[in-house]
Amino acid sequence: MRDRKAPRRRSRLPRRLLPASRSGGQGQDGGAHEGSRDGTDHIRPTRFSWRDALSEATLGVLQRPTRAVLTALGTVLGVGSFVAVLGLTATAASQIDNRFTMLAATEVTVHDVARDHTEFVPLAFPDDAAHRVESLNGVEHAGVLWTVPTGDERPVSSSPVADTAVGRQIQVVAASSGAVRAAEPELRQGVLFNRWHDATEQRVALLGVSMADRLGISTLDTRPAVFIGDEAFTVIGIVGDVRRRADLLMSVIVPRSTAQELWGPPKDGADMLISTRLGAAQQVAREAPFALRPDHPEYFESIPPPDPKGLRGGVSDDLGQLFLLLATVSLFIGAVGIANTTLVAVMERTGEIGLRRALGARSRHVLTQFLTESAVLGTLGGLIGTSLGVLTVVGVAMARDWTPVVQPTTVFAAPLIGLVTGALAGLYPAWRAARIQPVAALRR
Repeated sequence: MRDRKAPRRRSRLPRRLLPASRSGGQGQDGGAHEGSRDGTDHIRPTRFSWRDALSEATLGVLQRPTRAVLTALGTVLGVGSFVAVLGLTATAASQIDNRFTMLAATEVTVHDVARDHTEFVPLAFPDDAAHRVESLNGVEHAGVLWTVPTGDERPVSSSPVADTAVGRQIQVVAASSGAVRAAEPELRQGVLFNRWHDATEQRVALLGVSMADRLGISTLDTRPAVFIGDEAFTVIGIVGDVRRRADLLMSVIVPRSTAQELWGPPKDGADMLISTRLGAAQQVAREAPFALRPDHPEYFESIPPPDPKGLRGGVSDDLGQLFLLLATVSLFIGAVGIANTTLVAVMERTGEIGLRRALGARSRHVLTQFLTESAVLGTLGGLIGTSLGVLTVVGVAMARDWTPVVQPTTVFAAPLIGLVTGALAGLYPAWRAARIQPVAALRR
């Protein structure tokens, strides 16, 4: 009879499918035996280290390169979209911020709100309003402007006799020379009116390019004129574009002093347009009401430019949320592709799995092997996708003459996202592989 006190042998195969024991010989059953102090041999338990798992996963990928490429393609597209989306969002936000800084951050608008306080002040802006504001530090150009009501009384046309129905729809803007320059116009033909025209109440006009086409005026060689009601104004310039106040392109612009002399002060209030040097807009917005009317600064509402950081943050959030959703969908599609291909590989390698199990591999060893393969494919896809995403951002930025912006955290996190995606996608196929019984597998 067997001695009950004798230790029982464990039928576990050694590490890496029966390697020779370092201290003992190889038994008849192929296991590596190890002598004990009491003279009884023990079979060393099977081990599957992370190096073995990584080696087996790498061999599995290299033995089937076409399948590996197709499996990793989903992760490449998903991670590449993720990096490209975040990079293009940051680049676009930076570009918008730069343009805002160069244009909107140098613009201040002052509204005449005197009628909210008293009805006895038809126009709160003094006659020398432009001179007062341009004396402030940081101001480049400033001027007052308002819309002149036309209607049936003052239709606009290019001849004394014209269709009044069309003329009633044309906008007339009274603007000082400083307001015109603050809009930063680009002349197509002619010249802009200046302080002399303001001071002497000259009857001259500027036309936006759209308004000139509408009135049939294509050249200034014939010294054309426009008629506002019964008053004729000589056209001295055609404006091709403006950086501020785009409505001026669809208007007939006359000097402020001339409009005030002919038709009186504005009925709906006026505005002052101020262009400043970079960084001075906030201060100018605070000082302008006191420079215009030290006795009644409350007659003016000064509107500084919005905070560029807030604008950039809003743009980044809006674009980021939209495109991150698209990147997430791409990653999900890539994960489904990895899961599907890995599951097919498990079904095709059933015989191999059964042989491994028969030679002593445990269920957790098979689970680790297939899970590692999926993680390796996901990591490779993440690395390649990160490279393609960065190249996409740089290529688009170079084509648009922008400065590419890619956050380092995005570049470092993208391969990790690929690894996690591959590992999660391989969970179910690896679990299926671990549940395959050796006898059933070897029968196939």
